[in-house]
Amino acid sequence: MSTRTHHLEPEVLRALQTAGAAAKRGLGDPVLAELVMIRASQINACAFCLDMHVDVAVEKNGESAKRIALLNAWREAGDLYSERERAALALTESITLLTDAFVPDDVYATAAEHFTEPQLAHLIGLITVINSWNRLMVARRIEPGGPGW
Repeated sequence: MSTRTHHLEPEVLRALQTAGAAAKRGLGDPVLAELVMIRASQINACAFCLDMHVDVAVEKNGESAKRIALLNAWREAGDLYSERERAALALTESITLLTDAFVPDDVYATAAEHFTEPQLAHLIGLITVINSWNRLMVARRIEPGGPGW
């Protein structure tokens, strides 16, 4: 039996919810926001967040099952994703992995071509927030549909 807590302090919960909502509003593209959150959650193997954000993408935002299914291979998916989406997904992967301890200049520059400065700040904020949620849920081994907090 797991001794991991499923409890998340209300103050932490509110802070993450507030930051995530602000980032989504500032980005102004709910479909793109869900793609970003799904992609980060795939990388981080967060089943709880994947379950939640796939549902939101499909049921609330009308995203296609095909685009969700191919998101893990977006680079090889041809023109299934727009240039703007591809720039956001590349930035998502760079921030999520931070393999070289920084985001490569070319990835950042490409994203900056597709987003205004405030939108880019909100996108980076959203990527940061979903990575925080992923780490909280994975560390606590919260299963899909399980109590998130």
